[in-house]
Amino acid sequence: MDAKFSGTTEPADADVSLLDTTLRDGEQAPGVSLTGDQKATVARKLDAAGIAVVEAGSACTSAGERETIRRVTELDLDATITSFCRGVRRDVELALDCDVDGVNLVVPASDRHVEGKVGTTREDVLTTTRELVEYATDHGLWVEVIGEDGSRADFGFLERLAETANEAGADRFCFADTVGHASPEAVREGVARAAQHGPVSVHTHDDLGLAMTNALAGVGAGADLVHATVNGIGERAGNVALEEVAIAFDHCYDVDTVDTERLYDLAATVSEATGVPLPPNKAVCGENAFAHESGIHTDGTLKDDRMYEPYPPERVGRERRLVLGKHAGRAGVKAALGEHDVDVAADDLATIVERVNELGERGKRVTDADLLAIADDVTGRTGDRERRVEVCDLTAASGGGTPTASVRLRVDGEEHTAAGTGSGPVDAAIAAVREALGDVTFHLEDYHVDAITGGTDAVVTVHVTVTRGDRSVSVDASDSDITSASVTAVVDALNRLLPERATEAVAD
Repeated sequence: MDAKFSGTTEPADADVSLLDTTLRDGEQAPGVSLTGDQKATVARKLDAAGIAVVEAGSACTSAGERETIRRVTELDLDATITSFCRGVRRDVELALDCDVDGVNLVVPASDRHVEGKVGTTREDVLTTTRELVEYATDHGLWVEVIGEDGSRADFGFLERLAETANEAGADRFCFADTVGHASPEAVREGVARAAQHGPVSVHTHDDLGLAMTNALAGVGAGADLVHATVNGIGERAGNVALEEVAIAFDHCYDVDTVDTERLYDLAATVSEATGVPLPPNKAVCGENAFAHESGIHTDGTLKDDRMYEPYPPERVGRERRLVLGKHAGRAGVKAALGEHDVDVAADDLATIVERVNELGERGKRVTDADLLAIADDVTGRTGDRERRVEVCDLTAASGGGTPTASVRLRVDGEEHTAAGTGSGPVDAAIAAVREALGDVTFHLEDYHVDAITGGTDAVVTVHVTVTRGDRSVSVDASDSDITSASVTAVVDALNRLLPERATEAVAD
């Protein structure tokens, strides 16, 4: 396996699986707390993607945490469902009460943890590890022993710990770079020494920006299971990102770990559940990962999909986007207009490109709505498009209880009133809009807010990307009321996506 992960381009013959710890280590990120329903939703999607092991939480944390773990174990998933346990029997007993398939048993590996944190000795750690592994396996559990702070341990002792765990019946030993301390060379040595005694997994953190490199180094040294979290969420700088590990193995080494086409949906689900947004430049799942603005790049991409992309966006459940701004050229603008079935003469196209560039020069995001408005103005078609949905009235409240909202829309000339609840007033308002629209469905693919003035009465700009069927449109709306701006943006997007009534077609 070592040679296969040393920079060659030959397909690897390694059998690598992923352990997802989003529901445990990922939830330890500041401000993240998942409900049982949220854990169940994420777990289902992890299982559908083919994740081998899902660490559902830490049963020892609280009764509430045990209830969320049970929500996952009740799903009857194909994945092995585990609970994180400290090196005490009571933790294993609590995990058993949650009906998990296995445990991730953490024991101290470095002297800093053995002596300073736990207040014991190396020999006592070995004895405790042996007893706990035997207890867990006697109860039919899959067992992984994690040598906590393994990257700062004496590797001689770490090797003894791995040997003890293996002899006691553990399914594997995990080399843990708990504080993101290790170099790739240290990970290779630690994993290689542990792998002499049985199967090994690798757990890496990104404090030095080396989580991905160290995960690959661990596999190159003999690990066949990688711990990861969706979007890389986790303590401090986070864990290695599951979607990045999966696509790296797929693209660079021809190794299948998951169904990669489910990665973006999984990332979006976790982002929404945790409230941690995806950075625009995030690999695989960031807004800009498959976006092209530069005229040269756009032209090249239109001629050859692979010109400026390492792999097609469809491989991870994404679509390519042509972004318009000050760098946009004729090819990109023409293609963007074509996505909305707008064809213009060559002279008009040149004028539209010039107007788009001018807008971009002023630092403004050029949305689909901007482009279409410019095209309408240049070609003299301004005002031709029918607004099939209009906002007549909107109210929202969030103080003292569940956030609620009500909306009155005029849809194709008929008024529809509906109410909704949500995690906040914006969420509630969008839920009300969906209810009022009835059969007119849509997917809110992207949503973010920018304050454009200061003070408590700041005007905000809400940016949304809305999808119906295989078409999407991006729109900005500004208002001092974020809820009003959000609803306006969504409705404006729908008016760009809905066909004229005379040519109504079924979408979604």
